[in-house]
Amino acid sequence: MTTRTDTVPDAGPGPAREASRATAAPRRRRRPAWLPYLPYLLPGAVAFVVVIGYPFVMNVYYSLFKWRGGMAPMRWYGLGNYADLLHDSAFWTSFQNSIAMILAMVVAPTLIGLVLAAVLFDYLGRRFGPRVAAFLRATYYLPQILPVAVAGVLWNWILNAQTGALNVILRGIGIENPPNWLGDTTTALPSVMLVLIWVQIGYPVVIFMSALQRVDPELYEAAELDGAGWWRRFGAITIPQIRPETFVVTLTCTVAALKVFGPIYVLTRGGPESSTLVPSYYSYLNFFDKSKVGYGAAVATVLTLVIIVVAVVILALQSRAERREQEGR
Repeated sequence: MTTRTDTVPDAGPGPAREASRATAAPRRRRRPAWLPYLPYLLPGAVAFVVVIGYPFVMNVYYSLFKWRGGMAPMRWYGLGNYADLLHDSAFWTSFQNSIAMILAMVVAPTLIGLVLAAVLFDYLGRRFGPRVAAFLRATYYLPQILPVAVAGVLWNWILNAQTGALNVILRGIGIENPPNWLGDTTTALPSVMLVLIWVQIGYPVVIFMSALQRVDPELYEAAELDGAGWWRRFGAITIPQIRPETFVVTLTCTVAALKVFGPIYVLTRGGPESSTLVPSYYSYLNFFDKSKVGYGAAVATVLTLVIIVVAVVILALQSRAERREQEGR
């Protein structure tokens, strides 16, 4: 006799079973994509807040008051300091002089440094060897590593109206009344610009020569075999190949030009008659010499905002150029 056992097939998971599973096994939460990078980002974020964020917020806060510093009372002034800036001729003069600083620290060094780097890499390096090019590169970069005080003493010795080496030479060749290079309103700013070009020129030379190391030498050899001269190779190969580094140099040097302080402090103290005054030194004058802390903070805040806007514009231009280059490929 055979016993038959009927089995009922499993109908599969239903809504009730799904609900029980959901309650029995809690759902795993997906970790944020940025969480693994948190240990690496946190130190930089803390440093940014402590060194940049908090001081900037406090600077904006002080700019809303009339305050002489120290234990003096702080009197609420709102946007009055910023309104006073609009009618301050020295403030506008300082920003006009910033244009001269940009010419001296961005335009001239970038153009000269680009040519020098190309000459050292494409001509002297191939003809006399990489050691000669490296030695000359270090020579151009030497003013960058000099302390500002040392460079100031050096150029004061050269440009001094009475005992300066330049005026001694000019008197020796028959010029009885040589210019007062740092003490005359017509020559002070060009003299400071000359010093800044001398200080700044080594930076783009080093950056551009490093960029040229990644350029395929066969491009230059092929162009030379086709009869292209040095200037032709410079315009068709060198400049397009190092365009990203050109944006980097432009951005960093522009920021440095807008906030330049040390050379002005050492050479001219903003004089004579505010002919070399720049925003950073004008802010310093109001902070410490005039004890107008709120007004100096307003100058510093405006300068910071201008630097941010200029940096954003340069980065946007760089992004657009890279996008066009990718589309062209």
